[in-house]
Amino acid sequence: MTRPWTNPVLPGFHPDPSICEVDGTYYLACSSFEHLPGIPLFTSTDLATWEPIGHVVTRPEQLDLHDVPTAGGAWAPTIRFHDGVFHVVVTDAMGRGNLLFTTTDPAGKWSDGTPLTGVDGIDPDLAWDADGTCYLTYSGLRLTASDGPRHLGIQQVRIDLQTGTALEEPRSLWSGTGGIFPEAPHLYEIDRTWYLLVAEGGTERGHAISIARAPHPTGPFEGCPANPLVTARGTDRPVQNTGHGDLFRTPSGQWAVVCLGVRPRGMVRSWSAMGRETFMTSARFGDDGWLRIDPVELDVPGPAVTLDDDFDEPALALPWLTVRRPAEEFASLTERPGWLLLTADGATMDDQRPVFVGRRQQHEVIDVGAVVDASRGTGGLSLRIDEDNHIDVETDGAVVRARGVIARLTQTWQAPAPEGPVTLRLWTTRPPGEFSLLAVTSDLVHLGFDGPDGLVELAAVDGRTLSAEGAGSFTGRTFGAFASAGTVAVDRITYVGQDGPR
Repeated sequence: MTRPWTNPVLPGFHPDPSICEVDGTYYLACSSFEHLPGIPLFTSTDLATWEPIGHVVTRPEQLDLHDVPTAGGAWAPTIRFHDGVFHVVVTDAMGRGNLLFTTTDPAGKWSDGTPLTGVDGIDPDLAWDADGTCYLTYSGLRLTASDGPRHLGIQQVRIDLQTGTALEEPRSLWSGTGGIFPEAPHLYEIDRTWYLLVAEGGTERGHAISIARAPHPTGPFEGCPANPLVTARGTDRPVQNTGHGDLFRTPSGQWAVVCLGVRPRGMVRSWSAMGRETFMTSARFGDDGWLRIDPVELDVPGPAVTLDDDFDEPALALPWLTVRRPAEEFASLTERPGWLLLTADGATMDDQRPVFVGRRQQHEVIDVGAVVDASRGTGGLSLRIDEDNHIDVETDGAVVRARGVIARLTQTWQAPAPEGPVTLRLWTTRPPGEFSLLAVTSDLVHLGFDGPDGLVELAAVDGRTLSAEGAGSFTGRTFGAFASAGTVAVDRITYVGQDGPR
């Protein structure tokens, strides 16, 4: 099969992808955890070019994120289309629980979210049989059990989508081949046989995709003798942690799977700076009726990508995000036209709800610049994975300060600031190629600013803790502007990203 896509399909922090096709257009949704807007949506007609069209969650009341723990929030959406309506079911982990969102226009406004009652688990999936009965299949990981989190395998109920109420007690379907955390179930009817695709082995290096089949959506399910169908564990493949797959047909009618994976870095390939990304791979059914899935390949890096936002529009572009609260609480694009104004409220980058507007890091080597006017406050640029692990360069108009916060341990460096708005700089470089302790890290993060005589570098910080493995995070890096005191104005942010050697 000649595959039309380029891997990664969605680079940067875009985990847990789910896909559906409607009248020749594909719609893809991803997890967003504690970030707003939530559950990003992308479309494509050829699987080669993907365009962002919006988000399912655009209003704070749709998810309960205000105090959600780090790595809580929107987990593992499933997107499906049935009877003229788009459906997204998702777990708002440690928030509102399992929810159903609907719309007839995925680029428009989605519903407020119907809570699903009688469903105690994560990673919900929807499937309809020929009679219109809807089956909700999910991972029976009980996060709120009184005796601590426990797992009951893959479970299922018939559900009334109008009320969100389960119509029966949960039944157990299948629990994979014995790998930990059977999750991400997706149920399909193909040629009068029901197939259950699941992830297992945990979302780290043991991640895998397995499949079972049954004559009826309720079972009994038998596992494929060739399970797991996809895994990179124990291999030197450049894409690791491959799992959490969703099966679909390509425009040519062939089968394919969208899934997550990571691109680990360093001499021992231990650190995934961008977290879990979206990939695709080819699939096919054999004469025995069992699915085969090809290993996930990584494509040759393309040319450098340049992004430049001068904040001349009245609203933030779709890729910009915030943490646990909407940008409207602290950001303005109209008060000073052509500038992004950030008004501090006592929070810093060490807090759960920073005054921060960011985007996903999408390339292995990046160079970010921001023109910052700090004449009325303190703020600058941050490279962030969570409140415990971030690397910042800021100014208060008098000094430029670099700060590395690693597992809440902080070190700073500073120099006098040039007059007027200052261009703050944050860039990464690969670790040295020769063997050394430093060679095992993901990258080095450099912090500095443009002075009257050229670039001034203040510090270079080991970037490994700003990785999925180092921070123990389900997310990935984001970069952007922040304010920690007063009001800070940002004229523009530029980003140059490149995969492969710098």
